[in-house]
Amino acid sequence: MNGTYTDGEAQGTGSLLSHLGNPEAHPEPIDIALWRRAERQRLIADRLAMSSQVRHEHARRMAEELEAIVPQGRDTVVSVYWPFRGEPNLVPWMSTVVQRQMRVALPVVIARNQPLEFREWQPGVPLARGVWNIPFPADGRVAIPTVVIAPLVGFDCAGFRLGYGGGFFDRTLAARSAKPLVIGVGYDNLEIPTIHPQPHDILMDWIVTGNGAPRNIQSTSQNVGGHRLERP
Repeated sequence: MNGTYTDGEAQGTGSLLSHLGNPEAHPEPIDIALWRRAERQRLIADRLAMSSQVRHEHARRMAEELEAIVPQGRDTVVSVYWPFRGEPNLVPWMSTVVQRQMRVALPVVIARNQPLEFREWQPGVPLARGVWNIPFPADGRVAIPTVVIAPLVGFDCAGFRLGYGGGFFDRTLAARSAKPLVIGVGYDNLEIPTIHPQPHDILMDWIVTGNGAPRNIQSTSQNVGGHRLERP
């Protein structure tokens, strides 16, 4: 998630799903990485064009939906994120989670091509600046999240996430022996027909948009266009 950490997609690789439904409706681009880069630019521009009031209201409703999804209890460790470039601001909800004696962590980029590290956060803790100048707990102890909330640049109906291209979330989740509950959060106008998923792309368990209807992606498999997609 650093400006110098560019797209992690392999150029010219075959898509895990060449289409959704009608193969002529969403043909696979010749260059997946180039197509994704253009989609990111378009979707981030759409997100930034939303008014702060609209983004705030979406974030408030997303927090309500997360309340119904995230397991409650002292053993729950929720990784959230610090909002960046118009992402939904869930910091007020993070404070609420901490008040309930649950633990909150923020992701930290340690190095390129390495999994993320998660550091425990509480309201008022000193923050340092990481890649892309995104804050993280300066002295937070390392935590292992049981729930990972990932911001969405875009997403598709199959439950795949389009991120910033560094591959950090996918790499981190793939490295975990015990998979956390993975929840993607983003505005509903960022949905696209398909991200043309690659073998390294990992399905979300839930997608939350604040529209009142969180999407429960099947945790073990998803059937789309005749293809059976298995979670790792």
